[in-house]
Amino acid sequence: MEINFYPILASGFVTLILGFIWYHPKVFGTIWMREAGLTEDQLSKGNMLKIFGLSFIYSLLIGMIMMPIVIHQFGAMGMIGGGAPGIVQPESYLKFMSEYGTAYRTFKHGAFHGCLTGLFLVLPIIAINGLFERKSWKYILVKGGYWILSLTIIGALICGWV
Repeated sequence: MEINFYPILASGFVTLILGFIWYHPKVFGTIWMREAGLTEDQLSKGNMLKIFGLSFIYSLLIGMIMMPIVIHQFGAMGMIGGGAPGIVQPESYLKFMSEYGTAYRTFKHGAFHGCLTGLFLVLPIIAINGLFERKSWKYILVKGGYWILSLTIIGALICGWV
């Protein structure tokens, strides 16, 4: 199974575009700034090239780790071997891929696993950090909601873009 880099590249843009919408003052931006204790003046002083550039790179890493989470064939490949380009593939790998190679490879299935990842992995991490940082539940839910939606979209792209 070869890695499709187009949905990984798209995942880098998903977080930026969704963040632009989600954190807009008319959506959740005003709530987030108030709950984070930030002002527009403080936010305007940041190095935006650095912030957006690193955010894009980190989002690419998220897209890469979402592949084995939302595509079941990656887990099976670890058990039966195979998939590496340029080598003779084991018979078990070829048989598995011919029978199940595209099973559960839909946008809907990827969105489901992306949402679960956001809900059961990322939201608890954000909540734990928020609790120790003495942040409000509004803050935790705004940030958690953003990542749940981002991972839902990224999961859909990664899994369904065959």
